Amino acid sequence: MSSNRAIFVINEDVHVLDLAGPLQVFYEAETYGIPYDIIYVSEKPEQRLSSKLHLHQLRPLNNVDITAEDIVIIPGFEVKTFTKGNHAAFFRWLTHAHQQGAILCSVCTGSFALAAAGLLDGGKCTTHWKYLDEFQSRYPKLLVEKDKVFVQHNNIFTSAGVTTGIDVALYIIEQRHGAEFAFKLAREMVVYMRRNGDEVQQSIYLQHRQHMSTSVHVLQDWLSQNLHTKCNLDELAAIIHSSPRNLTRLFKATTGITIGQYIEKLRVEKAMQLLQQNNKVATVATACGFTTAAQLRNIIQKHAGALPSVFNKLS
Repeated sequence: MSSNRAIFVINEDVHVLDLAGPLQVFYEAETYGIPYDIIYVSEKPEQRLSSKLHLHQLRPLNNVDITAEDIVIIPGFEVKTFTKGNHAAFFRWLTHAHQQGAILCSVCTGSFALAAAGLLDGGKCTTHWKYLDEFQSRYPKLLVEKDKVFVQHNNIFTSAGVTTGIDVALYIIEQRHGAEFAFKLAREMVVYMRRNGDEVQQSIYLQHRQHMSTSVHVLQDWLSQNLHTKCNLDELAAIIHSSPRNLTRLFKATTGITIGQYIEKLRVEKAMQLLQQNNKVATVATACGFTTAAQLRNIIQKHAGALPSVFNKLS
């Protein structure tokens, strides 16, 4: 039996893709050598999904002993009749899971369950765009974030819904097993990575990719895979079928930094990784799009986060 467990909470009228997206991520992990036990729990042994599909033989909530190593996923569901009075035992179970230190992760309207249990009070969170106003109105103590793919507050993740359940599952996998492993899973599932698979946890992809602009994600993916390529603004705009002026405006509004700043951060982070892997300075400079080793040295020294070992290689 695997020491890794992904526990999916099946409420009435769960949306299939909210469940299937993150489920596939943890299922595929075994393909690359890290198996997860996938457990389905519910208040009832049988539940009807919103698509009229029925799931049977679901384990009772109190039949699973939650530990700090567990990941509990609450897929989205219809929220019209979902109130604390109807699900008191479920909320106690969620609170216990939180107290045990497990990761709690909601997809779409699954965030309503976390909020109703009082676990999101005072914390940043999100949900599907269609329910943002209702979410904030129903739970005024929340700090609801808009236009976010997912939001992390301590060990609780809330995501925007539908396919964003895949994004947050890949991110949790990356935190646990590394960026390369998460990238392999994303490639297996043929999905865009919200962060490049070669980057570390605190990379610029975490800082600037939690948005919902598909065209900017496409450009960011292209840039991360083509750092060695010299491109002007016209060529970059053509990648997403935009004008240079509109691209400049959109990229800054979406990510908070300019394209030039983003590319420089990408190159610095990639260069530091390659240098730490004992690649030659000249090779690193070429791979990261720098004209000379001297240019690489100047750019890295400009950024305070460079490691001493990196400076030693450049001296």
